[in-house]
Amino acid sequence: MTQSQHDTDLFADIRPYHDDEVPAALERLMADDELLAAIAHFRFPSLSRWFGWLLKPLIRSALQRRWSKVRSVRDVQMEVAHFMERMIASTTDGVTYSGLEQLDSEKGYLFISNHRDIAMDPAFVNWGLFKCGLETVRIAIGDNLLRKPCATELMRLNKSFIVKRSVKGPREMMKAFNELSAYIAHSLADGHSIWIAQKEGRAKDGDDKTDPAILKMFYMAGKQQKRGFAEYMQSLNIVPVAISYEFDPGDEAKARELVERAQSGSYEKGEFEDIDSIVSGIVGIKGRVHVSLGKPLSGDYDSPEALALAIDQAIHSQYRLFPSNLLAAGQADGVTAEERQRFESRLAAMPSELRDTVRAMYAKPVENRAACVATMADA
Repeated sequence: MTQSQHDTDLFADIRPYHDDEVPAALERLMADDELLAAIAHFRFPSLSRWFGWLLKPLIRSALQRRWSKVRSVRDVQMEVAHFMERMIASTTDGVTYSGLEQLDSEKGYLFISNHRDIAMDPAFVNWGLFKCGLETVRIAIGDNLLRKPCATELMRLNKSFIVKRSVKGPREMMKAFNELSAYIAHSLADGHSIWIAQKEGRAKDGDDKTDPAILKMFYMAGKQQKRGFAEYMQSLNIVPVAISYEFDPGDEAKARELVERAQSGSYEKGEFEDIDSIVSGIVGIKGRVHVSLGKPLSGDYDSPEALALAIDQAIHSQYRLFPSNLLAAGQADGVTAEERQRFESRLAAMPSELRDTVRAMYAKPVENRAACVATMADA
């Protein structure tokens, strides 16, 4: 993209970086003291406290060597792919997929996903697409996670676009939502797929439910075009996605927040809590992981609420139930003694006041599946 094209780019402040912007972004990252300090802290926790001043130049040199040949978004994603291979080998018992064969490489899809992990949910979707030779998605990420400049750089390098959750005031919010809706429509029309969570924030209680407000935001672009809701939403090629983790690396932290909210009515998030959640989601043990991509929705849903219900039913029916889910719901049929021991040991390692909440978290997908089956039987 030329400079004149950049100057007229309507989505310049939210879109991912283009290839010609990659080298400058990498230079900014290598000059970012906060990023270098964070890497030093996580790679050398003991040494960094006393010798951070010495480690940072060494880390900068290592990054310069590592990134010397990275010149495009594709190059960035190949770096991510190498990392994903190592992460999957060290933190999972395997990642499986269903539904990838239904995708047309010539189309852009709107993947509406349940949301359990900040970074790993879209990463696992991308991994499946990448391994099948399909184009990876553009990822929606809230600006609440981008408080540090280096976080913004890293996300936009990896095909993430920014959702402006921090804007205040009705006029500013409406402007931000219109821009977001237009960007998503523009991306899909150009054949670029989108990943977005079914609601703002993770489903910390395990209850995967689509917020109709997200669907209303999608329709803003359709409304501008004076198109009906059902017809426009069909044109977006919506694919419900259910991501299942046998073990959630953030289960204890989520339970702690839920318990505190229940007891005091509020919860004060720490300054770096989201970053800690991202790190624990990456390095934490996940057991088996399954990603299920449903068929693109084709029904004539005449309202956001009706469409949200259809997405929920698809996600609940697609969700791979692991022994951890079944045991938490009191359903032990087919569960081995080893699987039971592994789940019970995980619970036993947590504070006793959190265990019931964690069990409820793992049991919820089983309850949602049963409710979905009952609803479909009555239809």
